[in-house]
Amino acid sequence: MHSLEAPQLFAMLAVMLAGAKVMGAIAQKFGQPAVLGELISGLILGRSGLALVDMHHETMEMLMELGVFVLLLAIGLETELPKFFKAGKTSTVVAVAGVVLPFVLGYGACRLLGMVDIASIMAGATLTATSVGITARVLSDLGKLGSEEGQIILGAAVIDDVLGLVILTVVKGMAGGASPTLGSVAWTTAVAFGFLIVVILAGKLLMPWLLRAAGLIEMPGTPTILALILALALAWAADRAGSALILGAFAAGLLLNAVPRAHEIEHGVTVLGHFFVPIFFVGVGASVDLHYLDPRLADGRWALLIGGVLIFVGIFGKLFAGYAPYWFKGRKSIIGVGMIPRGEVGLIFGQMGMTAGIFDESLFAGVTLMVLVTTFLAPPLLKRLVGSHRGGELPDSADGIEDLVMEA
Repeated sequence: MHSLEAPQLFAMLAVMLAGAKVMGAIAQKFGQPAVLGELISGLILGRSGLALVDMHHETMEMLMELGVFVLLLAIGLETELPKFFKAGKTSTVVAVAGVVLPFVLGYGACRLLGMVDIASIMAGATLTATSVGITARVLSDLGKLGSEEGQIILGAAVIDDVLGLVILTVVKGMAGGASPTLGSVAWTTAVAFGFLIVVILAGKLLMPWLLRAAGLIEMPGTPTILALILALALAWAADRAGSALILGAFAAGLLLNAVPRAHEIEHGVTVLGHFFVPIFFVGVGASVDLHYLDPRLADGRWALLIGGVLIFVGIFGKLFAGYAPYWFKGRKSIIGVGMIPRGEVGLIFGQMGMTAGIFDESLFAGVTLMVLVTTFLAPPLLKRLVGSHRGGELPDSADGIEDLVMEA
């Protein structure tokens, strides 16, 4: 990975932000969420188009990490714990069904196509992902983040990320020749779920003391900076515990949702998100290389076949997951569609398959096609199902993230 000079970085960021604004505005002009335009902007500017944006730099990867970090912190700030826990049972069922069914179907389909066992397992694992960032962004655009369906999707997507961490750990061990045991899988699962529970419980006890200490500092922007310090610390702690960085950011937002100056914190995070969040979504699109899907080549045709099969089973599996909680009386179709996009999470799975030598270029291209189609499919489908702010329930403190997602 080569270095990126400051002038190159500034030029690249200028192009990414301009593309995000222009394409986001065009998407909204046609009645679609802005995130769709930002993803298309990434495709145009990245490897598949003009090649003005190169995400193969450590600096750009860090900026993308910061983008999803800020987005998950903002989402946590908009998520009320009572609603989140109320949706817990339903979210868990949706998440488990949305992991197990795509994995089994994907693995079986790849084996039938003649792929080796480890590659089939990795392809099935890629189908389990749900992009919480993209899903939440679209729901916010549509005014449904605070609705019952929105909270179920958000909870299920977070659980999906935790289950995905378990699957990634197991598959990575298999790729290295290790034989994962039931005990090691159970431990990884317990650590991931346990982290979120411990942070919430401990935070409830410590937050009053922290707020009193913070009140001694009277400087402009102090609440937002202290919130960022908490989120960064929890993200680090989540990583050290063997979980995902974004889980720590989301947990921090959950803790800060009910504090007295939550609205001020939310405003500060929103302003920060105007810069970082579009970089994340443009970066996702720019990471995709469509040149490996050329149907004139044998490898391209194989990649298109694999991609088509994965798209079919991936969409079916997630849609079915929305109907798994039979007792839920809301709109199950919204939940199912909301779980479809794989986004950056799916790309992480696919990239790990390439790095570990499990995927070749054709298989990686097929997986990328699946990620691309499922990511682009969800926004217009959700738009059609929900309608812009029609019957949507917004949280009481929706101003911040709504501004972020509508203006970014």
